[in-house]
Amino acid sequence: MQLLMMGPPGAGKGTQAAKLVKQFKIPQISTGDMFRAAVKEGTELGKQAKACMEAGKLVPDEVTIGIVRERLAKDDCKGGFILDGFPRTVEQADALTKILNELGKKLTRVLNIHVPAEDLIERAVGRRICKKCGATYHVKFNPPKGANCDECGGELYQRGDDNEETMKNRLGVYEASTRPLIDYYKIAGVYTEIDGRQPIDKVTEDLVNVLSSVKE
Repeated sequence: MQLLMMGPPGAGKGTQAAKLVKQFKIPQISTGDMFRAAVKEGTELGKQAKACMEAGKLVPDEVTIGIVRERLAKDDCKGGFILDGFPRTVEQADALTKILNELGKKLTRVLNIHVPAEDLIERAVGRRICKKCGATYHVKFNPPKGANCDECGGELYQRGDDNEETMKNRLGVYEASTRPLIDYYKIAGVYTEIDGRQPIDKVTEDLVNVLSSVKE
């Protein structure tokens, strides 16, 4: 089962991907994880990626695509995988299709967790994080019992980028870059959109139901 997870910042994509990893026993592969692994292994592509990152530059498409090809060819991906953060453009989507063809595979499903922008902004602005243990709360949806962290008593704080203006900018960038991909995978017939406003367990249930009905 070869999956691609999509979703705007704050939609709960990471949470759901982790649940699908447990359910289907396949690895979650993020762009960041791939870069770090390639750098650690000292591959030629890893060295090129490291040089770009250390110089504060974007890693070129040809390097990113090469690293993706190497990662998807590893043994732990033989039973499937969950891609997170790649592709980000139609050109990268074309490259992914080519890679999968070379490996004798194809995308089983593209899962997009959709949450309206106003809900995502509310989620971000109300988020509070414990300085000591990292536990996350929300002033409306998951408030602490008191002024401090329920887990360790640590002080709670609001991240600097958890504000309306920053979130609007992030969502604008995401929408502009992702909309063509949604259209791309709709045409390919593998796109499914899930309502991310539901409780976490209900979103998981919907995802599993979709995947359980898919024929490889």
